[in-house]
Amino acid sequence: MTRGFEVITQYKDCNVILPVRKTGLSAGYDIAAAQETTLYPGKVALIPTGLKAYMQEDEYLGIHIRSGLSIKHSLSLINGQGIIDADYYNNPDNEGHILVGIFNHGTEPLTIRAGTRIAQGIFYKYLKTDNDCAAAVRSGGLGSTGE
Repeated sequence: MTRGFEVITQYKDCNVILPVRKTGLSAGYDIAAAQETTLYPGKVALIPTGLKAYMQEDEYLGIHIRSGLSIKHSLSLINGQGIIDADYYNNPDNEGHILVGIFNHGTEPLTIRAGTRIAQGIFYKYLKTDNDCAAAVRSGGLGSTGE
């Protein structure tokens, strides 16, 4: 197994859609909401996807909001781009569940229905410095590597 997506245990029976690329030249895999979530104006909502991602140790999954959703509804990812590290997969806190943090810049609540494509995931390789000595092992889920 090199890289891909799986449904987490909690969502096995929830008809979660595995991400796919829509065209042969698409960079991103469309990621859908696993359950209905309302985005309130001026607030952040974490939208569950029911997914986890596996990849090589020198890769990460970048999460990007879908441009059409962003432009039409005044939404953005709260952190600009989400980064899913390789060691997030199957962590003991949440099994590597990918949650997408979306901020509603608009003036009205917006309900995202289950199955709505909210983001794109793109797998990236990354480089390390010559003197890199990171040896810690992830012990938890979302935000577990520190503030």
